[in-house]
Amino acid sequence: MTKGLRKKFWERPLDSLTGPEWEALCDGCGKCCLNKLEDEDTGEIVFTRVACRLLDGDTCRCSQYDIRLQFVPECIVLTPENIGETAYFMPASCAYRLRHEGKPLHDWHPLISNDPDSVHKAGCSVQGWTVPEFEVPEDEWEDHLIEEPH
Repeated sequence: MTKGLRKKFWERPLDSLTGPEWEALCDGCGKCCLNKLEDEDTGEIVFTRVACRLLDGDTCRCSQYDIRLQFVPECIVLTPENIGETAYFMPASCAYRLRHEGKPLHDWHPLISNDPDSVHKAGCSVQGWTVPEFEVPEDEWEDHLIEEPH
């Protein structure tokens, strides 16, 4: 357990988490960094394999996390205050979404497995199969639709 984090903090209500606990809830899958398309009529969200230009495809982490909004102002910053309005935009396996919906974390989540690479070992991350957005014009993103990765 990382210093300063309460035991099984992820089982607590999201609005009671400290800043470090909130950040530690991320499983590091990188799915939130996939560009998504939203059907204007139905509101359905579909994922593409086209990744945000800041995603490191090997680590599945944002390469400029602390200053990402300077480069990607449309990046959604999840908080305990906005999770209710933004959870639908996150992948179904996202720890923030799962906990918002009252569901437990998956066994492969690093907080459960005590292995920071378990998300990759379980095949539940985007490691190694994304396409950087600067290589695909936005009007071609539909050519890169995928089933939501689990």
